[in-house]
Amino acid sequence: MTMTSGLRKFALTAHVTSSVGWLGAVAGFLALAVAGLTSQDAQMVRAAYRAMDLTGWFVIVPLSLASLLTGLVQALGTTWGLFRHYWVLLKFLINILATFLLLLHMRPTTYLAGVAAETTLSSADLRGLRIQLVADAGAALLALLVATTLSVYKPRGMTPYGRRKQQEQDVASDRGSSNITPRWVYVLGIIVVVLLFVVRHLTHGGLHGHLPR
Repeated sequence: MTMTSGLRKFALTAHVTSSVGWLGAVAGFLALAVAGLTSQDAQMVRAAYRAMDLTGWFVIVPLSLASLLTGLVQALGTTWGLFRHYWVLLKFLINILATFLLLLHMRPTTYLAGVAAETTLSSADLRGLRIQLVADAGAALLALLVATTLSVYKPRGMTPYGRRKQQEQDVASDRGSSNITPRWVYVLGIIVVVLLFVVRHLTHGGLHGHLPR
């Protein structure tokens, strides 16, 4: 179902606002994580990790869910569709993955904020977990930048489902060239696989290795 012009603009505004806010909040989260890791000031370290916990739960999580929901509305309520174009599908998958990993990694953030509030952390205390938070925030920022780039450039390329729908509607003008999967899809797919490998390594080597059971 296609939305009306007014509703489409409202949904687009909500999606852009939540997505840009999510990106900015993650950048701030990364800055706090770096400060908590490198600062020699105990009060600065304590404040950084407590701010990270508050920012994560009350800013980043709501914005990520809002971005995911409004993006789904945008896809299903416009002619772009959700499964017709590679860039829409890949952006949606990136957002789902980023939101899932965000919720997963809020646990170590909350744990570290609690430890920092009760004790004075030295540069060696929970260092592996603190490095992990920096790496997680950096990977999340990179993923969101990729999703933003896809939204701006909207690279060509239709999925097999999209080509079939296009043929059913007799809209395709050059079906020969559209049957070829664009090269950028493979390149971006490799990048996503690498990110998944890094995150999996950090999750299994860091999250489970540093938190008490």
